[in-house]
Amino acid sequence: MSENFLVTGGCGFIGSHFARMVLEKNPGAKVIVLDKLTYAGNLDNIKDLRSNKNFEFVKGDICDSKIVSRVVPKVDVIINFAAESAVDRSIQSPDDFIKTDIFGAFTLLEAARKSDIKTFVQISTDEVYGEIIEGAFKEGDSLMPRSPYAASKAGADRLAYSYFTTYGMRTIITRSCNNYGPFAFPEKMLPLFVTNILEGKNIPVYGSGKNSREYVHVTDHCKAIELLIGKGRNGEAYNVGSGVEKTILEMADLIISELKASRNVIAFVTDRPGHDKRYAVDTSKINSLGWKPVIDFEKGARETIKWYVEHPEYWKPLKAKLEQFSKGFWGKEGKK
Repeated sequence: MSENFLVTGGCGFIGSHFARMVLEKNPGAKVIVLDKLTYAGNLDNIKDLRSNKNFEFVKGDICDSKIVSRVVPKVDVIINFAAESAVDRSIQSPDDFIKTDIFGAFTLLEAARKSDIKTFVQISTDEVYGEIIEGAFKEGDSLMPRSPYAASKAGADRLAYSYFTTYGMRTIITRSCNNYGPFAFPEKMLPLFVTNILEGKNIPVYGSGKNSREYVHVTDHCKAIELLIGKGRNGEAYNVGSGVEKTILEMADLIISELKASRNVIAFVTDRPGHDKRYAVDTSKINSLGWKPVIDFEKGARETIKWYVEHPEYWKPLKAKLEQFSKGFWGKEGKK
């Protein structure tokens, strides 16, 4: 990839990994990160990139057409990671999600259309499908999002598709399962559980803890995006997953075991509204292009846990910052 890239939300978890991967693998490529730096945006995620002559950081909102129209003409490819992404927060404040996830995507797509951008990649999620009790979702299945977050991502997903069908723009959509790895914001389950145990706090488990999710390492997801920029078919969506499913309790037990903690740290809390029981995606479509995950889950999870243990200077300030925004969704101590 020798093109120039705009990575929106590039100070976040997945976006920062992708920006780093592009610069490491493609010395001739230029990467612009556009990020609003909301509570989940963290400049520390890209601090090692800022001395690179081919890297540029722009602070700004993807909903701001003036800023967007200034940076988009400089690039060939846009990868839109920018989004409000916490389901709990979407239940509390859905308006923020509709604005950023849908209107923000529209603003980017319009600027891309006017600048005749080569490729637009919309980072979607497996949550757009809703829950599935058996089997796995394929890309042609109906989208039945069950939270305001999932609905906002589905809206952006289909909006990107409409720019392919209406304007002929090359758009690619990824629908990934849960990502894990270093630099994930500590409101996400794995880092939240790890850091809570390290702080001597309980770990909150919704309902029975039997809700199941599929997990893929962030590096594998970024490699999937890289592949699709080159080989993905115009207007197509691609599932990105590993086939590795874990319930919340299984994840809790893995973390507890790795940290040699007591299972008494588990605190069952009231289930959230509309909590999807299970997600799973069929990845045969992207597998046919030559992609498959290479990081073993058990190894990757243990390395991720170890990373948080060894980097308290990273997550402690973020958790303090998080407390200023949190309204108690994750902080409530439930019954053991």
